[in-house]
Amino acid sequence: MNKDITFHINNMAYTINVDPQMEKELTKFLDLDKNNDTKDLLAAYIRITQEYSTFKDDINKLSNKLARF
Repeated sequence: MNKDITFHINNMAYTINVDPQMEKELTKFLDLDKNNDTKDLLAAYIRITQEYSTFKDDINKLSNKLARF
């Protein structure tokens, strides 16, 4: 079931509709209960990008190992 969540960034509200899993990922690094500034948004983006990059590298390593079989 999708739900609306609202982020406050630089005193402006941004509401998006997401599923529960996406909500968990989006709220991991941004607080829904406070006004976030651009620095918080950038830091969250960098953390999520770093997680994705690490995950991608791990998948590539596994794929390369499986390709040898």
